[in-house]
Amino acid sequence: MRHTIISILAIRSLLALTFTLLLISSPLNAQEANEEMIRGLVQQEIERLINTEGALDLAIEKGIQSFILKQRAAAEQEKANQQQAQARNLRPVDPERDHIFGNPDAPITLIEYSDFECPFCKRFHPTVDRLLANNQDKIRWVYRHFPLGFHNPGAQKQAEASECVARLNGNDAFWTFADFLYKRTKSNGKGFPLENLTALAEEVGVDGDAFSKCLDSDEMAARVKEDHENGVMVGISGTPGGFLMNQKGKIRFIAGALPLNNLQALVDDLLN
Repeated sequence: MRHTIISILAIRSLLALTFTLLLISSPLNAQEANEEMIRGLVQQEIERLINTEGALDLAIEKGIQSFILKQRAAAEQEKANQQQAQARNLRPVDPERDHIFGNPDAPITLIEYSDFECPFCKRFHPTVDRLLANNQDKIRWVYRHFPLGFHNPGAQKQAEASECVARLNGNDAFWTFADFLYKRTKSNGKGFPLENLTALAEEVGVDGDAFSKCLDSDEMAARVKEDHENGVMVGISGTPGGFLMNQKGKIRFIAGALPLNNLQALVDDLLN
């Protein structure tokens, strides 16, 4: 409404100026002019601009568009502020605990909260692989678990299985197991038979009996839960989700299976 009023006032001011100039250029002076006729002409011109040329419609449309853009910018800023606040709860990367792929001293860190049964995570996993390959030694990839309830029991047990592999054969085995699992699962909760987890672990060099004992004991459930709880604290609600950050503390939130070009743009921004 404010934009509409301003636009009408602007039209009237313009017309007033126009008619003033007409009067000055006329052989008659202002005292001799018929004020009623001038008011009528002004009213006619305003009506013509509104009804014929749509001046008021354009002014209203411009005002609405301006309002929407301002509201959108305010919402985006509020969301960014909230994400920055939530990121303060992010558990620091710990090489003794976290699964890290790539240069451990890289200037950029990608922390991903993920679900082995999530179809979007399945798509995202090779994308991040390519991102690291395209940015040699510039990015370290940190994988954390965020099994979604509607993907259980598959997502939870697969996360526990990957932790058993890491416990028994180390970080490299974890990443190989994760790669194999994402390639072979069909996703959505029942994409990989749980009874085949032992065979998959053996395929990456883990002793089958030791793996089965670890998985059946549920001893890795607490660790997976810790990752999930920290994800909730930092605002993760779906997968894949996480953060890209540089060593100066600049952070970019990631939600969904972003394309490679989008990820590269974020990395370039953080590097610069």
